[in-house]
Amino acid sequence: MSFSSSLSRRLLLKSSILLAASTTLAGRGFAQEAASGRLIVAADSEPKNLNPAIVASNGVFFISSKVIEPLAEASFDGKDGLAPRLAVEWQGSEDGLSATFKLREGVTWHDGKPFTSADVAFSALSVWKTLQNLGRLVFAHLETVDTPDAHTAIFRFSKPTPFQLIRNALPVVTSVLPKHVYEGTDIATNPANNKLVGTGPFVFAEYKPGEYYRLTRNEKYWNAGQPKLQEIIYRILPDRAGAGAALEAEEIHLAAFSAVPLADLSRISKVPGIKVIADGYEALTYQLVVEINHRRKELADLKVRQAIAHAIDKKFVVDTIFLGYATASSGPVPKNAPEFYTDDVETYDFDVAKANALLDEAGYKRGEGGNRFSLKLLPAPYFNETKQFGAYLRQALAEVGIDAELVNNDSAAHQKAVYTDHAFDLAIAPPVFRGDPAISTTILVKSGTPAGVGFSNQGGYENKDLDALIDKAAEAVNTETRTELYKEFQKKVTEDLPLINVAEWGFITVARDTVQNVASNPRWAVSNWADTELVS
Repeated sequence: MSFSSSLSRRLLLKSSILLAASTTLAGRGFAQEAASGRLIVAADSEPKNLNPAIVASNGVFFISSKVIEPLAEASFDGKDGLAPRLAVEWQGSEDGLSATFKLREGVTWHDGKPFTSADVAFSALSVWKTLQNLGRLVFAHLETVDTPDAHTAIFRFSKPTPFQLIRNALPVVTSVLPKHVYEGTDIATNPANNKLVGTGPFVFAEYKPGEYYRLTRNEKYWNAGQPKLQEIIYRILPDRAGAGAALEAEEIHLAAFSAVPLADLSRISKVPGIKVIADGYEALTYQLVVEINHRRKELADLKVRQAIAHAIDKKFVVDTIFLGYATASSGPVPKNAPEFYTDDVETYDFDVAKANALLDEAGYKRGEGGNRFSLKLLPAPYFNETKQFGAYLRQALAEVGIDAELVNNDSAAHQKAVYTDHAFDLAIAPPVFRGDPAISTTILVKSGTPAGVGFSNQGGYENKDLDALIDKAAEAVNTETRTELYKEFQKKVTEDLPLINVAEWGFITVARDTVQNVASNPRWAVSNWADTELVS
């Protein structure tokens, strides 16, 4: 279904009734829904592969995390910011060559088979290390996984691998798959990738393309008394205006990941029975970044990059584009990652006069019409905010004599142009900070990444000193040493500006006030929702 802002409430109600009929459930009011424990949620996309052990992305986790569990989940108050899931204890060796996990006993897969260490070993060696977009990095040096008993898994590495990295990555990269379902098959094309078999609080029940996903309560879940819900329906609403309208019409209970546009939040927050929640995304920080093609002579000049940084009014971006639901960035590590963050870095205040002076010093004088040179600017199409920032940046650059041609592409064309063909001068990207600089952050500036790898340094930037620092941190097993190296990393990046960090933001959840225990952990939208419930 496609829901646009022009659709009437009557049509939205009709679609809701059709959904109820197609799931063999009678159309009822929200009071009955609360009594039955059926949560209806907006989903704006339909991932081609729902397996989080292969595709570790928020769009996949949003649905699959309720079915397939990791070894540990992020926590506001747990030790090292973690809460046990399929593992109950974890410990790394001093030399960084092994990590031991004690696994939860009494857990069964949804098909009734017992969960054991063999499943963890299979997942780690055959999926996370070889197939997963993020696990390939974290488990690059994983050699074997010993299973001395059914509830112990010992990871052994060929090179020192910091346990700090493994620990920080547990919620994102360790979704465990059932060995008996995948062994001996083509894992990448196994039908179970879209009809999930897990150990989680919910069982994958049904998928109707273009309409909904349906998950039902796991009656044999290992955590007694959970889940609190009987069923979760993910209703496909690709148009953001449709999510807001469905909430107001009391057809859905919840819309996560800013499915309701920021511009509508002030109004919808005043609607009786609706609450706006900014918490629950602390471990899912998105960063607004200007990617730079250093193959371009002008952009290879540090003074030009500094001038562009000074031309950007971060306060305007935060206040006007993000309507205050963001924070100005100081560098490649966000402020809400206190384990690594430092503010002892080079900063670039908004200063048009300074930007113009730097461009003059670099030898790029204004020519006819006040133009110094022209660039191609490609905003990522994934969010309204990245597209809006592209339009703003074009105007900001014009103020300092740089003529930027906006090139708007769809997702596939944008990724090909930037990350494969390098057919850009500047690009706007929203990379995600995933709890540790080694996961999806250092790759943005490290040289040598093959063409075609998304959200990586495809701008041709090369700094041997920075590369050496990144490599050193990657094998630093001492936590304090590793943390200090990443603080030095932030200093070097802000000094040399291989890219420009502008802002960082989380998302917003809008929910009916009958939904309880929203935002109960820092990855709430992509966690298991075992404690989420509906009240009348």
